[in-house]
Amino acid sequence: MRMRTRRIPLAVVGLAALALAQTSAHADPVFWTDWLTGVNTGGFTATGTLTTGSSTVNVTYNNPQGIAFFQNGSVGEPDFWTNSSHVRDPARSPYTSALVSNIPTGTDMIALQFAGNQTLTFSQAIANPVFSYVSLNGNGYAFNQDFDILSFGDGSVRDAGYWGAGTSFKNVVDLGGGNFEYQLLGTGEPHGTIRFTGSFSSVSWRSLSSENWNGFTVGVAGTAAEVFTPEPGSVALFFGAGVAGLSLLKRRRR
Repeated sequence: MRMRTRRIPLAVVGLAALALAQTSAHADPVFWTDWLTGVNTGGFTATGTLTTGSSTVNVTYNNPQGIAFFQNGSVGEPDFWTNSSHVRDPARSPYTSALVSNIPTGTDMIALQFAGNQTLTFSQAIANPVFSYVSLNGNGYAFNQDFDILSFGDGSVRDAGYWGAGTSFKNVVDLGGGNFEYQLLGTGEPHGTIRFTGSFSSVSWRSLSSENWNGFTVGVAGTAAEVFTPEPGSVALFFGAGVAGLSLLKRRRR
């Protein structure tokens, strides 16, 4: 006797997946790096922390070429995360968007000067890191990971950045052998935010040219464990949606 297997229609699976996605898709504030120390020893190394809802992640930045300067929120540091009028307005900031509700914290920033490679390393896997940049004028960054441009200060849709208005765009370079380089480029005075989607323990990039100066900081949606582990309610909804879909299918067959 041959056993018959009953397939679950894709529509039912899709309904369950949509229910799960709608439950988990919500915009949380970004947790920005609190940069603490910077040391010039045969290059430059900075350390900081990311404090999420339930975890503290140590962040290490290394640049063998050295940097222009380092800001860790000390009194008297200029706030380059303001707009061209030196005002913080989250509604029109070059650094906020539908996915990023809050401007980088304080004055914390690492200002770059030299062409060459550099790396951010996290003590545990983090989720969907966002990378905000100041005055990427006359330079560009080539990342080892794909990214999405979330916002930039064009002076129209978004306020101009501290040093003026500009646009940002992505250029993907095929390096051969299945390897790609993802370049962040722009016109004018680019100030903005990009996001990497997924789980990361490190992010590396290359400054394409020497230019004094352009700055950055990094934030996260949370740790990978916090963001990508389904909440109990979401799992229940997933299965509930699947059961509801099967019941609906049975009624239609009758």
